[in-house]
Amino acid sequence: MRVRALLCLLSLSVVAVPAAASATDCPGHPDALGMSRVLVVDPAEHARIGSMQYHETLPLADHEVVLTFDDGPLPPYSERVLETLASQCVKATYFLIGRMARAYPEMVRKIHDAGHSVGTHTMSHPYTFNRMAPAKAHAEMDDAIAAAADALGNPSEVAPFFRIPGLIRADVVEKYMAEKHVQIWSTDFLADDWKHLSASEVMKRALTRLEEHGKGVLLLHDIQPATAMMLPNLLRELKRRGYRVVHVVPATADQPKTPTTPEQWVMHETAVASLHGGIPLPPPRPRAAPVADTVVMPPIPPRLPLARPATAPSAPVAGTVDVVPPIPSRLPPARPATAPSVPATPAATTPRAEITDVTGSIKADAAPVTTSSMPKANIP
Repeated sequence: MRVRALLCLLSLSVVAVPAAASATDCPGHPDALGMSRVLVVDPAEHARIGSMQYHETLPLADHEVVLTFDDGPLPPYSERVLETLASQCVKATYFLIGRMARAYPEMVRKIHDAGHSVGTHTMSHPYTFNRMAPAKAHAEMDDAIAAAADALGNPSEVAPFFRIPGLIRADVVEKYMAEKHVQIWSTDFLADDWKHLSASEVMKRALTRLEEHGKGVLLLHDIQPATAMMLPNLLRELKRRGYRVVHVVPATADQPKTPTTPEQWVMHETAVASLHGGIPLPPPRPRAAPVADTVVMPPIPPRLPLARPATAPSAPVAGTVDVVPPIPSRLPPARPATAPSVPATPAATTPRAEITDVTGSIKADAAPVTTSSMPKANIP
């Protein structure tokens, strides 16, 4: 029994520790972060992952990170994110909105051709799954998969990965996706990049929350300018701190799932508590009973409005509407009667001085201003 237990522990250690990324993983970029390993998962065995909401999460070793991007694609920010990932030879998992895939199919193909996993994120990003009719909810999910498949030209190229908008759980979604063997992804931590924060603040929150427990799935949005701006620095900092990026792909007939154990799919409770607001505090102490002879002040009642002096109502006049007109606070002084003045002879007028055009000269034949002809300033 002891020998068998020891062999099990050794096998777990071999599975948990990934191979180190080398310079050959990213030709031409010897200082790149690179990929640590590829994690192959079976959605039928693990229907829902992400410690923020579910019991299971991805079986990652210490200092392993999975990058995910929601809501795209949207040029130019999605383009910038793709370029940054390529420069570091890093692969990520995308959750695309169907309408965006319809609008920018070429960007969907770029994401896939770069080797990233392409999942879906509903057709129109609704927040009302918990109040939606099942047929409409199913259409939101199916249409998004169809939109991504149309952009790629092959339904099998769409990964069976799905993320609920706003991470708002709903039975109609979780049951339907489980029946279709599509894995629902929550996340392990956020960077709050949708809150219109600065690029430095987004990076700070991502690193702080990652450091709190040492591994996990990071949720980002490739449509956010701050995310596109901070991503190069984030990847460099991950490498400096010894983190490794893992690429997640679905199992197929040609690519079997990565061997794991059930324990590897459960994040340690202390790490989860630290990630989501710190270690739970002990329950509050019960309030002590009031001590005898203690004066308890009653609550102060709200201040009442001042009473106005009553005035005698005026008798209504026949044929008029019973509406009290406003009483003027002060009557205007009477003006003395004056004789009508004789109109004066109009004086000679001088032409008005021209106002300087501080915006620049305007020509009648000038081309109309469009968004493409407007000057760009600080737009990444």
